[in-house]
Amino acid sequence: MIKLTNLTRVFRTQQVETTALNNINLTVTEGEFVAIMGPSGCGKSTLLSILGMLDLPTNGSFEFFGQRIEGYSEKQLAQLRTASLGFVFQSFNLIDELTVFENVELPLQYQNVAKKQRKIRVEAILKRMEIDHRADHFPQQLSGGQQQRVAVARALVGDPKLILADEPTGNLDSKNGEEVMTMLRDLNRQGTTVIVVTHSENDAKYANRLIRLFDGQLMVDKSVLVEVA
Repeated sequence: MIKLTNLTRVFRTQQVETTALNNINLTVTEGEFVAIMGPSGCGKSTLLSILGMLDLPTNGSFEFFGQRIEGYSEKQLAQLRTASLGFVFQSFNLIDELTVFENVELPLQYQNVAKKQRKIRVEAILKRMEIDHRADHFPQQLSGGQQQRVAVARALVGDPKLILADEPTGNLDSKNGEEVMTMLRDLNRQGTTVIVVTHSENDAKYANRLIRLFDGQLMVDKSVLVEVA
């Protein structure tokens, strides 16, 4: 699914050059649940941005299903993101002026899915995420855990090949955090590839592969036994 080869990302200003990622070699196959860990400033967010096609490497290659994407235009990248990726963020990133239904529907509008089909798909994913009873509510009327359920529903409604989650439990208490990680684990068991960036050792226990970064370099890459049933 994903292959990074000798990938480097350097940020430059007039005074400073910072290497955020240094010679990363990484392959992710379909159906994996990968946790990426490391201290603040180690390159986790940069790596996630590149995997999400929101940023491009300075050097090296990024293959997605066998296609090298470094030469893609922004329009091509946007189309690939819309068709293939779902994002879950720490801050939920829901639109306050839209209802739960409308927030989840938005990606399908970008894909030009017909209105009738949008209704069917949104209702199905809200039921799957057990948040259908809140379809007409606005984000500020929901708990943090409910908002993250809506965010996961929005990420899934387009049937993406890959879910990218950036500290998905960072703004949640332990109970709601466990519910979100359980949802991601269950989605993975149903066949969706999941990559999570996290500071939480507990969250990482849901993954079957652990990657640790330090100073922009890949220090650990190992398969692990899932510790949470």
